[in-house]
Amino acid sequence: MGELPRYEYVKLADKIAAEIASGKLPSGAALPGERAMTELYEVSIGTVRRAVAELRRRGLVATLPAKGTFVL
Repeated sequence: MGELPRYEYVKLADKIAAEIASGKLPSGAALPGERAMTELYEVSIGTVRRAVAELRRRGLVATLPAKGTFVL
């Protein structure tokens, strides 16, 4: 049996996690804003929000209200 399909937000979270692991997004770097990410990754705002929540759950980023989301 083949691999199960993955949700778009998980694919996006994995893509951003890979950018963090490769050093493209270093520790302390701010992620682009939600609207910018929708254009950059060509996904909906809901997908971006769920992906960022997934990255927070994984302990890779932290969000500061009114400041942004930053790589840990």
